[in-house]
Amino acid sequence: MEANERDYVQSLERGFAVLLAFDEDLTNPTLAELAAATGLSRPAVRRLLLTLQRLGYVANEGTRWSLTPRVLSIGQHYTATKAMIELAQPHLLRLAERTGESASMAELDGQDVVYVARVPVRRIMSINVAVGTRVPAHATSMGRVLLAYSGPEWITRFLEEAELRRLTATTVTDPVKLRALLAEVREQGWCIVDGELEEGLISASAPVRDRTGAVVAALASSTSAGRLVPDKLRNETVPLLLEAAADISADLGYDRTRGTTARDGFF
Repeated sequence: MEANERDYVQSLERGFAVLLAFDEDLTNPTLAELAAATGLSRPAVRRLLLTLQRLGYVANEGTRWSLTPRVLSIGQHYTATKAMIELAQPHLLRLAERTGESASMAELDGQDVVYVARVPVRRIMSINVAVGTRVPAHATSMGRVLLAYSGPEWITRFLEEAELRRLTATTVTDPVKLRALLAEVREQGWCIVDGELEEGLISASAPVRDRTGAVVAALASSTSAGRLVPDKLRNETVPLLLEAAADISADLGYDRTRGTTARDGFF
């Protein structure tokens, strides 16, 4: 269903902008800090905060505001409606046990990937990665898998509009080079990214398909470069990753005997 401008509720957009402004840098912001972060006026932010407070999503102490545990219910409702996450969890656990490394699953959301399931084994990133964490798609193995199978029109749009930020010295920011890497990912059916999101972080990913053959998520195994070099990750972890992704896809109803789908090979 497509909505026109008359159906657009701007106040709802602004309410979410205020909620999303709370992050690790603004855990207990003031009204002025939230206004600066959202670009909204202080009176507008005040009204939104008071509404969210009445609904139970934020609380204040003096001049400082904070989120309440009720915001977690939004993510819980999403998880409850996604059978894929429940089906994938035992496979992530098994993958983490077999590799001794963290296992994650993510979906594409705009220019980012969002973690929807995760089994951490050890802290390997400076940021605290958990379900709901967003990371740039262009610099991650899960993001490149999801982009590679998203279709030619979306890839072109992404390469034209996305902010391909340089996060480390090795982050690929050239759209032409990134397009070639996505073609390679699609051809081989998996992806390894070494140190592009964060120095010392290396990860491998594989696609997860639904019953129609469409790629709906990416499965990843991540570790530190000091523990595994790319060749070892490719030879030892990728086969286990592909097996786990295939098992999740089978649970979602995908018939792996069909092989590739009609969407493959557009590059």
